[in-house]
Amino acid sequence: MNKKTYQNAFKTGVLALTLLTFGIGSAQQVVGDATKQGDVVPGTTATAGAVRVVDNKGTIKYLQSKNGITMLSNTTDDVTTTTWQLGGALTDDTFIDVDGNIFGLDGIELIDIATESASSDATTASSAGTGTGYTILVRDEATGATKKLLATDLIQSGQESFTATAAQAAYPLTGSPVLPAFSQVWVYRNGAKLIANVDYTVATSTVTLVPNTTVPNDWAVYDGDVIEVQFVK
Repeated sequence: MNKKTYQNAFKTGVLALTLLTFGIGSAQQVVGDATKQGDVVPGTTATAGAVRVVDNKGTIKYLQSKNGITMLSNTTDDVTTTTWQLGGALTDDTFIDVDGNIFGLDGIELIDIATESASSDATTASSAGTGTGYTILVRDEATGATKKLLATDLIQSGQESFTATAAQAAYPLTGSPVLPAFSQVWVYRNGAKLIANVDYTVATSTVTLVPNTTVPNDWAVYDGDVIEVQFVK
């Protein structure tokens, strides 16, 4: 490869690597020296490595990739093309600061709820093809990390019935679920809906009935009454 070709390869490589790197966010190493990888051997090295180039002053320099960028070198002896492409393993924690700008992905496929269902076998750090169904990507506000959530955990609901004893006030739900706000909790006595925060109160996983002793709206809990609690969150 002559000097002119090296110059063109250097300029093209720098441009490609810059566009790819800043397109997904800089690697989190911002100070210090990056360890040089082994030289790419044309026709032999398939992935990774350092590409040696010569600038217009005759200085030998190296281009290499890391942290989510894959470098692929041709293994055909008479073609010395090296390509940087999006996709690969993150070696450092990486954050993209959108700084108020829109960051989005076009072309995302819509889930077909007629044929696809929420995952029931998703696991931590699983790879594509190892589970079934779908999960939901969420953001951990404390760390900024992107995590996945079972769709069944996004919206939880419950229903439980009790056969009351005379004057029974407290009704703790099985499994101790943390009940949400009154607008998401419904309580019924013998099929009649009670008034939230008037006829009953909610604290953690317990519903407490507050009978009314004022005529004509007075009521009490009698032995054998059926108390039903429904909630969604």
